[in-house]
Amino acid sequence: MTTFTFLTEGKRITGFDVEGHSGFAEVGKDIVCAAVTSAVRLTEVVVNDVFGLSASVKVREKSGSISLRVPGGLSERDEHAVQGLLSGLMLYCAELREEYPDHIEVLEA
Repeated sequence: MTTFTFLTEGKRITGFDVEGHSGFAEVGKDIVCAAVTSAVRLTEVVVNDVFGLSASVKVREKSGSISLRVPGGLSERDEHAVQGLLSGLMLYCAELREEYPDHIEVLEA
């Protein structure tokens, strides 16, 4: 199962951790893992390359996990944009959870 944990401080999403293989299909043919990976990569590219915010990203190939942490002290504009993006990612993952409840879990911490 893939576990997607969103980290929050009050109403602010500060980052996320993703761990595990969904087990929907074999590696390379798993549409749930592909959906999660694509969404995570898009989020990282938008935060770091489009917004230029230097979020911390850690990829652990061996365990198949990834973590992203959003920096603090952002301008109001950047904070609003990042929170909108992360809220959208959270909603997307919750919808995946509804479609594939045995393969993805979405948590807040």
